[in-house]
Amino acid sequence: MHPSEGIRSVKGRELEGKRIILGITGSIAAVECFKLARELIRHGGDVQAVMSPEAVKLVTTEAMQFATGKEVITDLDGRVQHIDLLGDYEDRADLLLVAPCTANTLSKMALAIDDTAVTTMATVAIGANIPVLVAPAMHLAMFNHPGVQRNVKTLREMGVGLIGPTMIGKKAHVASIDEIVQNVLRRLGPGDLRGKKVLIIGGSSEEPIDQVRVITNRSSGETAICLAQTAFRRGAEVELWTGRMSVPVPGYFKCRSFRRVEELLGMVDKIDHDAVIVPAALSDYAPISTPGKIPSGSKTIALKLTGLPKVLPAIRPRTRVLIGFKAEIGVSSEELIGRARARLEEYDLDLIAANDLSDVKEGATRTRLVRPDGEMEPFEGSKMELAERLMDEVQRAL
Repeated sequence: MHPSEGIRSVKGRELEGKRIILGITGSIAAVECFKLARELIRHGGDVQAVMSPEAVKLVTTEAMQFATGKEVITDLDGRVQHIDLLGDYEDRADLLLVAPCTANTLSKMALAIDDTAVTTMATVAIGANIPVLVAPAMHLAMFNHPGVQRNVKTLREMGVGLIGPTMIGKKAHVASIDEIVQNVLRRLGPGDLRGKKVLIIGGSSEEPIDQVRVITNRSSGETAICLAQTAFRRGAEVELWTGRMSVPVPGYFKCRSFRRVEELLGMVDKIDHDAVIVPAALSDYAPISTPGKIPSGSKTIALKLTGLPKVLPAIRPRTRVLIGFKAEIGVSSEELIGRARARLEEYDLDLIAANDLSDVKEGATRTRLVRPDGEMEPFEGSKMELAERLMDEVQRAL
């Protein structure tokens, strides 16, 4: 067994049975293609690398063969690999991904110029209506060239999807591996949320004690990221509102931040989404804040807390589907479900996910899904699996 098979589908099965042609061109970002190919395989993909002559100067074919478990294509010969892989046959590839894509290759793709194995693959794929994704990487001045921008527009009109680039300084950097993989999953996914707008509100709020200190709730924000990625993969237009987060927030989401519950309430009038899911750990109480900084050194200080308004009732009139979370600790299962059901009825939610915080770990959770019809569905698994389950509910409701 080739070593690449040892990592197949360890992160998911979304790409199982999918053949992906990975076109690599002569950008220095090509050095990341080993990792990119392996990440696609971790989601179940079958990856075939195709390299331009300039790419071979930067990454060896042996490295990419080890990454994918397949002989790398650098030249087209009597086997007519471009037709065999991308022609009008039942077993043809499912996607052409050109990453990184130089200005040279991008422009040739738009003009159907076939002078490398990569550009020839692109012409056949576009002509055969096979999905094509491109991750540009070049100097910013090259990307901004009017001719290149015309070719970008031409490719988009042909149905080619562009991923990134990320603008940093004077460079149009290739998108991150995570962003590229998520876009591949989106393009080859079910698309059952395409055309829908989904808002995820996650993280924890912070209420100031003084101008230095805050009180907050425990929340990593991991569930919110899983929900956003899942909605994105299923075709939704995703927006993410975040409080304090302990996990990285992907840069490819439209994102707004808040700190206090009051700030979040001030953002509610911007909601025009089909579905809103709120795994955020929002404060129920806030201290009466002291200007400046409370002096250090005292053995004890007394804080007076005041109740804060709830956010979910303010959101309810602004969306078709609203899913909330209820977190408790140290209560019986019956009491947890009872409290969740009371919250669901009080706020007119479409679903509430209830858990005991002692059952929540990094990457995994044990949850009860409570519905308005009185049904309760227990769930135990990864947070990504929970996100998929909740998006199933959103899709059915919409």
